[in-house]
Amino acid sequence: MFDILRGRTARVAAQAAVLSVIVGGTVAYADIDKTIILTVDGRSNEIRNSADTVGSLLTSRKITVGDHDLVAPAADSELSDGDEVVVRFGRPLSVTTDGKRHDYWTTELTVDNALQSLGIRAEGARLSVSRSEAIGRSGMRLLVSTPKKITLAADGRTAAVTTTAPTVGDLLEEQKITLGKLDTLSVSINSSTVEGQVIAVTRIVHRTRTTKVPVAHETEKRDTASLTKGTTKVITPGKDGSRQVTYRDITANGKVISTTVVAKKLLTAPVTEVVQVGTKPKAQDSSGGGSVAGADGLNWGALAQCESGGNPQAVNPAGYYGLYQFSPSTWASVGGSGNPSDASSAEQTYRAKLLYNKAGAGQWGCGAHLYD
Repeated sequence: MFDILRGRTARVAAQAAVLSVIVGGTVAYADIDKTIILTVDGRSNEIRNSADTVGSLLTSRKITVGDHDLVAPAADSELSDGDEVVVRFGRPLSVTTDGKRHDYWTTELTVDNALQSLGIRAEGARLSVSRSEAIGRSGMRLLVSTPKKITLAADGRTAAVTTTAPTVGDLLEEQKITLGKLDTLSVSINSSTVEGQVIAVTRIVHRTRTTKVPVAHETEKRDTASLTKGTTKVITPGKDGSRQVTYRDITANGKVISTTVVAKKLLTAPVTEVVQVGTKPKAQDSSGGGSVAGADGLNWGALAQCESGGNPQAVNPAGYYGLYQFSPSTWASVGGSGNPSDASSAEQTYRAKLLYNKAGAGQWGCGAHLYD
């Protein structure tokens, strides 16, 4: 009987020990396994993990954080069931505002939030990307252009404009100003816009034009003993020619700044003028002067005016020449040579005086004028 009781007691003890192990194990398991909300860069996941601290949780999830990253709560914080852990990785953000660059690190996920958290004022400014643009882990280069007052001179107009265009090229596009291949700017098209800046557009145009220009004739002089010194005679009248010339004009805003001849074409050749130049000594020079006794006091000017109109080169088709209308034979009879109209006025008067002394005033139809 005693043995039976002793065996039953042993079985009960054994069963109690097993139950204790089972219950104890359940309690331990429940204490190790927790439900945690893990949010990484805005993405949340519900996970079950046995980590006691935030740091051990991140290690178990193979998440490495650095100095620029955000972890909340802190890595050494203890975890409880239902806690939330937030991780945001730092992103390099390069912000160039009106040409001035600054580099930052941010854990914000969008451009707008990053600007606000960094205290960068960009009200009314133009951004190179949308304000809602997400900032990736590799970071971002952001251009910020604030409103500026700029003076723009183009196409004959000068205007004051307010713009958020970041570069001069962007401003021209905004104002619908197109540059030609030859046009120039007072500043670089890639330079940043600046408050108070003056930008001038110069329109450069190359044009060709064709015009007709005169070509001056030359003059050839030939000495001749048939004419008295100091007298000349045109043998071949000169005549100007003409040439077609093509020019290239370069204009800046409509004003010619350079002209170049690019082609020439002769249209009409000029005719060289040929002039005989007398070399024969004057008669009065060889005779000691034009004075002739007995004839000097007469009115030779009145006679010449009546006979030839005072023209020493007058020619009468009937065969009479010069101031006093000599015939060639009469001219030769008083020592003249060549044509009387080729001689100087002084020589013609001198020989007329000789003729007067030889034959009197009756030699001329106007001879009575000698006594006016």
